[in-house]
Amino acid sequence: MEEDIDGDIEDIEALNYDDLDNVSKLQKSQRFTDIMQKVEAALQNGSDISNHGMVLEDDPEYQLIVDCNVLSVDIENEIVIIHNFIRDKYRLKFPELESLVHHPIDYARVVKKIGNEMDLTLVDLEGLLPSAIIMVVSVTASTTSGKPLPEDVLQKTIDACDRALALDAAKKKVLDFVESRMSYIAPNLSAIVGSAVAAKLMGTAGGLSALAKMPACNVQLLGAKKKNLAGFSTATSQFRVGYLEQTEIFQSTPPPLRMRACRLLAAKSTLAARVDSTRGDPSGTAGRSFREEIHKKIEKWQEPPPAKQPKPLPVPDSEPKKKRGGRRLRKMKERKFLR
Repeated sequence: MEEDIDGDIEDIEALNYDDLDNVSKLQKSQRFTDIMQKVEAALQNGSDISNHGMVLEDDPEYQLIVDCNVLSVDIENEIVIIHNFIRDKYRLKFPELESLVHHPIDYARVVKKIGNEMDLTLVDLEGLLPSAIIMVVSVTASTTSGKPLPEDVLQKTIDACDRALALDAAKKKVLDFVESRMSYIAPNLSAIVGSAVAAKLMGTAGGLSALAKMPACNVQLLGAKKKNLAGFSTATSQFRVGYLEQTEIFQSTPPPLRMRACRLLAAKSTLAARVDSTRGDPSGTAGRSFREEIHKKIEKWQEPPPAKQPKPLPVPDSEPKKKRGGRRLRKMKERKFLR
């Protein structure tokens, strides 16, 4: 047993972490190449599979969509691995950057843009980051304890950034393909959130079946980013919202009701995904019904409360009321009535 453990440790130590190809292997795999070639061919052909009469599971293009969903999750994981590689290398140059820029793709773009430049006033980060974050990054860079990287380390870091950006572009191409087929693969889900958001939800969840098995509270968080406000107020920020904030329903809802609408969207999207996963309604009627129900509920929430009716004053009484009751009073009334 101890020999096996020692052997595993030696294998780990033998792995050259400085070599990007040993860290990131997805892009050079045969599966990645085959799927991307099929996706590019399908996008160029622009075939409409909604006219195919075969069973959904037997359709080769449906199988490609399933493979694309799995690949998009693998790409996301690979980007995280490359991000860790870039972060570990660039930490010597700008250690504070990883706490200021959290998203892996944004981090890769910023690292590639800055390079070995120590004076960030000479680097234009406009368009890569929000203006508030650019200001914080510039101020932090002026007091950083980092040193310029050696030329070979910098080149490996830039190559890793290029690979992360290439994987992100491949993921977008995969999602574009899945989005173009969403009216066939998930008509009810697309009717609620739109084809683009439906493709992103499926891609992040790992397929339509995985999305259908997911609870609504987790669907609401798919695509949510860790937001860094750099000291600004968090009172108006939406922390527990993912891709659903890109939907037309969410954007058209008044801000005070958006979180409530997002929870409703997540619940109905989960139901629609379950309908689509069983091919219960290929026409999308159920999804349109869910969407109409969501609109009606949001409109109901915006209605003013019923006006408070004025309380009428009691009728004035000239003589005091008799407060007594019981057997003695009843007997007294009976005697008075008999007279």
